[in-house]
Amino acid sequence: MAERKVCVITGATGGIGTCMVKKFYENDYDVVMLDIKEDVLSALAEREGYEKERVSWYELDVSSEESVKSTIEKIVSSKGRIDALVNAAGILGKYDMTQDYGFENFKRIYSINVFGPFLTMMYTLPVMREQGKGAIVNFASVSGMTGYTYEIGYGSSKWAVIGMTKNVANEYGEFGIRANTIAPGWVNTGMFKKSLEDYAAQFGKGEVTLGPMGRPAEPQEIANVVYFLCTDEASYINGSNILVDGGMMLG
Repeated sequence: MAERKVCVITGATGGIGTCMVKKFYENDYDVVMLDIKEDVLSALAEREGYEKERVSWYELDVSSEESVKSTIEKIVSSKGRIDALVNAAGILGKYDMTQDYGFENFKRIYSINVFGPFLTMMYTLPVMREQGKGAIVNFASVSGMTGYTYEIGYGSSKWAVIGMTKNVANEYGEFGIRANTIAPGWVNTGMFKKSLEDYAAQFGKGEVTLGPMGRPAEPQEIANVVYFLCTDEASYINGSNILVDGGMMLG
């Protein structure tokens, strides 16, 4: 059984995910990395030189109930506990007007962005309840706080994540479990760059609103907030959506 606290992170090989893994690792957590490709996970662990007994990983399809169920069971069998669950796995899908968005595009976004965190929470909450303590951070977005054009699937999926998280916060607060969302604006990652390219290709323009600070967030700045929300210093923050956008939504 692990003596250290254990943090489970989905989307662990993404731009923000890799920073979160390092942040928890450097603060004496055991970290379990989850993502869709095992070879990318193992390459990340090797590149960073993580201690094998402290950083483990599993290939996971967050949209598959069986995959999530069996993976959570393996984690509990190996580590004995889950103190923090961070759901960062997500996709943007294809930008388009609603009439052209496509049902398959819409369904795929929901299968990962909404069903993923639902499934990981559903199978992790009994573990945290038995412990009498736990922290969950789900990734929302500024897109889930207003009706941006061309992203009815992505934007509404993030609204759904905020709603689900509030449900869990309300239901499980009495058991010592806190659940919150973080809503970043633009973040300087590969996804950000690809999003600009897709947007420009589809609509002939690649400009985005960055807000008064005039820059996207660095992944580490997002990781810092996520880590804080999982610590005892955030012990009275429950059911909140933490906006981390550099003031982007002020304008």
